[in-house]
Order: sequence, then C-alpha cells, then structure tokens
Amino acid sequence: MIVLDFLLCRFLKDKEQNMSKVSEITRESWILSTFPEWGTWLNEEIELEQVPANNFAMWWLGCVGLWVKTPQSANICIDLWCGRGKATKQVKDMVRGHQMANMAGVRKLQPNLRNSVGVLDPFAINEVDAIVATHYHNDHIDVNVAAAVVNNPKLDHVKFIGPQYCVDMWTKWGVPAERCVVVKPGDTVKIKDLELVALDSFDRTCLVTLPARGAEDNGGELNGICPSDEEMGLKAVNYLIKTPGGNIYHSGDSHYSIYYAKHGKDYDIDVALGSYGENPLGIQDKMTSIDILRMAECLRAKVVIPVHHDIWTNFMASTNEILELYRMRKDRLQYQFHPFIWEVGGKYVYPRDKDLIEYHHPRGFDDCFEQEPNVPFKSIL
Repeated sequence: MIVLDFLLCRFLKDKEQNMSKVSEITRESWILSTFPEWGTWLNEEIELEQVPANNFAMWWLGCVGLWVKTPQSANICIDLWCGRGKATKQVKDMVRGHQMANMAGVRKLQPNLRNSVGVLDPFAINEVDAIVATHYHNDHIDVNVAAAVVNNPKLDHVKFIGPQYCVDMWTKWGVPAERCVVVKPGDTVKIKDLELVALDSFDRTCLVTLPARGAEDNGGELNGICPSDEEMGLKAVNYLIKTPGGNIYHSGDSHYSIYYAKHGKDYDIDVALGSYGENPLGIQDKMTSIDILRMAECLRAKVVIPVHHDIWTNFMASTNEILELYRMRKDRLQYQFHPFIWEVGGKYVYPRDKDLIEYHHPRGFDDCFEQEPNVPFKSIL
C-alpha cells in the first residue's frame, strides 16, 4: 500500500509538472527556442576556425550567402539572408515592379517557400569585417543582418559594401552612410590579407526590377527604356575575392554570359560559385546545369560550386544533373575543372579540399570506444 501511495503521489506530481510546463509554452517561446535551427553552432565554428597559411575557409550560408575567412582572420559575409519566403496564401498577387511580374507578365503570387534552414544567427556575430551584397533583391540583402551589426557596439568598425542600389537600401534602413562603401565594376576594397574586386554582373533579372532609372517618368513602365552597363553597375556586381589561398569568383544571381570568358582571361580564378536552379515555365532566372559547366570553363576555374538551388521550393533542381553532364563532357572537352556539390552550413577549405566532389557534414563518433561501452555484455554490440 505504501508503495502504491508513493507511486500515485509521484504520478500526480509528474502530471502537475508536465501540465505546468505545457501551460508555459507559447508560440513565441517555441519560435525563440527553435529558430534559427542551427542556433549559434555555425557562429561558434567560424570564430574558432584557425585557417592554415596559404588557404582560405568558406561556409555556405544558404541561397548564395557565403562567409569567407583568411589566415589573418579577415572575415567577410556576402549576401547573408535570414528571412523567409511566402508565408500565407491571403495575398493573391505580386507587388508591382517585381522582377518576375515584369519579366513574364504574371500576376499570380509565385509559390516561393523557403526550403533550407537558417544556419547562422546574425545577432550572434562577434567577429566580421564587412557585410557585402551583390545586389538588392530581398534574398541577398537583409535588414535583420544590418540591424544585428549596426546595433552591436563590438562591430562598429564593420563596413557595408555593395553597389549603389544596395547602399541606398542600407541607408534607408538606418545604416549610417559613413559605414557604407559604394562599389562599381573595377573598384577594389582591401581587408587585411583579403582583397575584394567588384566586377560586371550579368544579372539580367535585376535589370527588369523596379526601381530603375527613367521608369518613374515612364509611368512606372520599363517598356521603351534602354538599360545600360552603367545601370547594371548601380544595381548589381559580381565579386572576385583574392585570398592567400586562392581566388573566389562570386557571381551573385548572374545569368550565363559569354563575358565570363573575359573575366577568366583577366583574373586567376580557383573556385567559382554560380546560381543554379530549375526555371519555371516562362521564366529565365537561374543558370541551368549546362550553364554552370560553361561558366566554369569560361572562367578557367579549377572548381565550380552550384548555389541558390537550395532555397526556393519552386526553383529547386537536382545537382546530380550537373554531375552527370560533367561526366558526359569532361573527357571529350578536356575540362580542367570539376564540380563540388556542397551542403548548406558546410565548410570548404581551399586548396586543402580542392579534390572533393561531394560534401557530407561531419558524421561524428570518431571517439568511439575510447571509453568502455555501458552495455550489459559485448555480444549485444
């Protein structure tokens, strides 16, 4: 009887505690305890990373977000975006001026739901030298990142680097103008042992996005307005990132262009990143598998990495297509590069990892059997 009373009391106490815990949980507490999904894991990994001499380390942050770190701890963060895509079906139509609406004359809201997880906490960034943007589309420039950096006293030295339209957006959000650096093709910015070179963009989707110079005087219409290289340079740039371990080519959201061959002749490029995806009917926004290979060949890169294919549910594409096309073409065309298929949140150190073809996150358990197993008998193993 005593045992039964004890068990009943314990059951009632546990039930009361569980009920209390459940009653304390709210939607807000769930969100704060769950997002970003990786917490500060990747923030800590980047801070702890000691980059070997004559190497560089970089991490894929999702979409085309990239963190680059050098042996002298130069840290730059490019196109980090911590937002979300569509979240409700209540809104039926695209906003006026949206690039897809302008491009294809569509009005129905595109179903671009965010697919990949958030791997970096912008409010846990403690060490960074520059926040860099390739262009001003919402998945490449983030008010949350700007706020996290500007409101952190330890990061008051950080510069915001991008083309004019990006700087216009940052200052509109409240980033001090003196912390912004406008770049156009041909400009360079030196950061410790790293150099950032702004290059021509081939993001033709950005060209058909409002605002655009002359559109207001044309009733908000782009029809009849001739774009120019100058306008593109105000809206978007590609970057060459020179490091002690090699050079990275970040193409932003650029489409395929034969002018990649000019960049390949003008610069030594080790690793190239290209925005890859499966374009929906009537849309031309991402490079296809063949475009990725042609870009790498033109750039004379050693490694090409597809990005952006992870983020939008309506643009997702299989990277196996790139690998298969590469295998079909590499010997006949004597390719001097190979693809690397990455995972969001993954680390890539060059040239240490230069021969890798596919990435896998660390699998752990390398310390197996360093301690005695806690099992009844060995044969259960």
